[in-house]
Amino acid sequence: MIPRHIESTLRQRLTSGVPAAVLLGPRQVGKTTLARQIAATWPTGAVYLDLERPSDRRRLDDAEAYLRAQAPKLVVIDEIHRAPELFALLRSLIDERREQGQRFGHFLLLGSAAMELMRQSSETLAGRVAYLDMAPMSQPEVTAAGLPPAQLWVRGGFPDSLLASDDAHSLAWRQDFVRSYLERDVPMFAPRMPAETLGRLWTMLAHHQGGLLNQAQLAASLGVSAPAVGRYIDLLADLHLVRRLMPWATNVGKRLVKTPKVYVRDSGLVHALLDLATEHHVLGHPVAGASYEGHVLETLLQHIGPGRKPHFYRTHDGAEIDLLLSRGGQPDVAIEVKRSSAPSLDRGFGQACDDLGVQRRYVVYPGTEQFPLRHGAQAIGLDSMVQELLETG
Repeated sequence: MIPRHIESTLRQRLTSGVPAAVLLGPRQVGKTTLARQIAATWPTGAVYLDLERPSDRRRLDDAEAYLRAQAPKLVVIDEIHRAPELFALLRSLIDERREQGQRFGHFLLLGSAAMELMRQSSETLAGRVAYLDMAPMSQPEVTAAGLPPAQLWVRGGFPDSLLASDDAHSLAWRQDFVRSYLERDVPMFAPRMPAETLGRLWTMLAHHQGGLLNQAQLAASLGVSAPAVGRYIDLLADLHLVRRLMPWATNVGKRLVKTPKVYVRDSGLVHALLDLATEHHVLGHPVAGASYEGHVLETLLQHIGPGRKPHFYRTHDGAEIDLLLSRGGQPDVAIEVKRSSAPSLDRGFGQACDDLGVQRRYVVYPGTEQFPLRHGAQAIGLDSMVQELLETG
């Protein structure tokens, strides 16, 4: 198993006085593997329940008696969204354990639908739960494991796809993954939503990776209403499959683009939706640059820390920043992404940074050397950019 950077954060939350943690992320991202690893070494012992297994569901026929009997063990409940009625019970059990002197590590809950789980848990577990997002593997994790960065970009960060025996098996896994979401998860979380239409939208978003969201245009292509497109994208975002990147909207005396950009979050899924099996196929497709931009963006957003907020910046005059990180409502770091071994910058990036007063300017590219560019920017590799963000909080 490739070590995941979120493990230390999750362990710290569970041992620092938070009685319950909710680990959110798409299916097959590694949540279960990580949870089992933590359970295997938990000092008070642990029990693991998968609510998709009938035998584990039967253990909860009398959930109150069963879960009460597990104290002081850590109870891991996978696919918790299948039993929302448990949340009210968990609240009383947490309070009961606290009264008995147990201060941490009561429950670890795993799920794949972020908004629904957060709604269910926040109503009953307010002040008792911490939320953590688990994304597919990022480049620093893969680099530490000795795998080539290009393999991660082409195959994406889902472990079974990344570590497949060859590109063909990796692509087949990802295409099966897409199919299973459409055939299984969409009917579960949105029973009235047509899975075939959602699949077409998902593919269209891959074709327009990182493009400005135009709901009216997408709706016309799909034969549905613009509000319906919004609901479909909401579902894909809730399942951690799509990201909306919001524009920087503070008035700087410029006519700013105010429409979000939309990314399919995992680059491997972008390529699977477009039937691109190998690096050669990806490089020969028009999506290559946008795919690499999304790959970099997702990696960086895993490491920016809670104090920074992500945006993009674009004016109607052409000034643009791919990723603008703000702190305390003020622009802090400007990042451009170039899939080139010899990146160059146009005037629009420099003008945008000048408009916002951003001094820390970077161009992330596939190389490893760091060197100066025009407009006060530095070319930097992705691993080094992650380290820079970690060191500066």
